[in-house]
Amino acid sequence: MRIAVLGAGSWGTTLAVLLADNAHDVTLWSYRECDAETMRATRENSAFLPGLRIPDSVLVTSDILTAVDGAEMIVGAVPSQFFRGVIAPLRNRLRRDAVIVNVAKGIENGTLMTMSRMLSDVFPELSRDRIATLSGPSHAEEVSRKIPTTVVAASGDLATARLVQSAFMVPHFRVYASDDITGVEIGGALKNVIAIAAGIVDGAQLGDNTKAALMTRGIAEIARVGVALGAHVRTFSGLSGIGDLMVTCMSRHSRNRHVGVEIGKGRKLSAILAEMVMVAEGVATTQSAHDLAHRVGVEVPIIDQVHKILFEEKDPLRACHDLMTRDPKGEL
Repeated sequence: MRIAVLGAGSWGTTLAVLLADNAHDVTLWSYRECDAETMRATRENSAFLPGLRIPDSVLVTSDILTAVDGAEMIVGAVPSQFFRGVIAPLRNRLRRDAVIVNVAKGIENGTLMTMSRMLSDVFPELSRDRIATLSGPSHAEEVSRKIPTTVVAASGDLATARLVQSAFMVPHFRVYASDDITGVEIGGALKNVIAIAAGIVDGAQLGDNTKAALMTRGIAEIARVGVALGAHVRTFSGLSGIGDLMVTCMSRHSRNRHVGVEIGKGRKLSAILAEMVMVAEGVATTQSAHDLAHRVGVEVPIIDQVHKILFEEKDPLRACHDLMTRDPKGEL
């Protein structure tokens, strides 16, 4: 297939290389021409993935219209809060039979749209059945080294999910198919909020008992929000639910966990974000997840407390105390 990958960060670059290795005709779009020029000259994305060679067959460009020209599949690897601005100029520029695959994990601030709903909003001329998402426990740092990884491709049309499955599947990157795109997107987005909380637990040295409880009750909150939006509860026991939550809460590669660790040590959010090269999606998603949960009338005490820590500078230990002293409840 002719595939355009939009976004030359660590994940976009990794997927471009994976797709090229799978015999697709791949174009990688970079926001900045200076970065595209460097990658063309060195065949390496030294800023995000030093040491990973970009095959000569991959066209690297900063011209987004060139990137998507004739593409049968467009892979969106742009951070969720910037995605709309990047793709808006492409309206009525895509093939009508093109498939758009989102790999960002977030909910748009303000509109509170998942990425698939945002794509439908930007491209009303495209069938929603041609929109998919690819999600799961999959840090670019490991996928780029061909560490065995499993993810899920989801679309409202299972045939589209299976097309994405076929396009991406290689021996070290196993892809499952799902028709629950809402559940897969909610799991992928909200786990970043819980990962910030997990990092706070680590940074404040609260212990393994605390972290296990946080992750378990965190997936319960994620599932409640997803089900309220029409998702299947079983999706949250899969790769895009508990699988992605586990890796993001525990991995040294997790940017969201890193933010939480530094907050748990007593640092301010603004100082942490100022020194980061890559985007921690969970910070903006905390705002939208908090607003979305309250819009649909779902109780999310952990997400609420993360919101207060990030945006109201609530003391993390006080937040923990408030969670632990809530009224008694049944578990399920």
